[in-house]
Amino acid sequence: MSAAPRAVVFAYHNVGARCLRVLLAHGVDVALLVTHADNPAENIWFECVADLARDYDIPVVTPDDPNTPGVAAELRALQPAFFFSFYYRLMLKPALLAIPTRGAYNMHGSLLPSYRGRVPVNWALINGERETGATLHRMVEKPDAGEIVARQVVPILPDDTAGEVFAKVTLAAELALDRILPALLAGSAAHVQPDLSAGSYFGGRKPEDGRIDWRQPAAVVHNLVRAVAPPYPGAFFDLGERRIVITRSLAQPARSGANGRPELYAEGGRLFARCGDGGVLRILSLEVDGEAIAPAALPARLGQHPIPLV
Repeated sequence: MSAAPRAVVFAYHNVGARCLRVLLAHGVDVALLVTHADNPAENIWFECVADLARDYDIPVVTPDDPNTPGVAAELRALQPAFFFSFYYRLMLKPALLAIPTRGAYNMHGSLLPSYRGRVPVNWALINGERETGATLHRMVEKPDAGEIVARQVVPILPDDTAGEVFAKVTLAAELALDRILPALLAGSAAHVQPDLSAGSYFGGRKPEDGRIDWRQPAAVVHNLVRAVAPPYPGAFFDLGERRIVITRSLAQPARSGANGRPELYAEGGRLFARCGDGGVLRILSLEVDGEAIAPAALPARLGQHPIPLV
């Protein structure tokens, strides 16, 4: 019987943990996990892949930059057949990608070649997409541009939040890897070069990008709210000295002849937001200066009704 193929895994987050489990289930010899030290300023809502690796007696390293000559020498000494990158946040440069004898592969949280780059789940919701997924592809110097080996599609429902879609993408990654791994290890997996001109690329996002412009159509505001809903920083706006974060909204049926200035108003024990196109959202949950309150209580808290938004 031939020896199990040896791999070095670069991983973080839930996708990293689930895909590491898939490798182990298929008998891959994981010689080393390269991951990140958690940032104390970040909301760590996801599984710790380093803890999982230690459960399986896999050595763990957390270099600030894996592309240094020292780290490269350490990896080269392991003589890996494969590199796998599962939501690792740093780019691997060509000198590293040349180390594994059978190639380096990355799991990306979109249907490549669409949504190459950063935070693809959040961007997909912002743009109102109705599906996304996970793609395993060969790593090359250009980000998310190598040959595609496997893809798994998942739906995005109209009121799904980013956290809910990310859970689906995590499962999609597990399914895609589990399905293709036998062929990949056997050397028989098909590799398809994507047409990058038919895809798209997006950069990273900052908390300030969650600021709501109520002059936008209701669909645009709703997509922003769900794209950055907790565990992400949230969609927000300021009224005077108060910071109000909308953590969940619900699209409402179009109302004929709807018009008027953007405003928040309570009706029937519920809070609604009229947006720039006259479309209306129901506000399901919100926070005022970090305190969660019942949405319909907001006008009384602020002492005005309706609450003008522009």
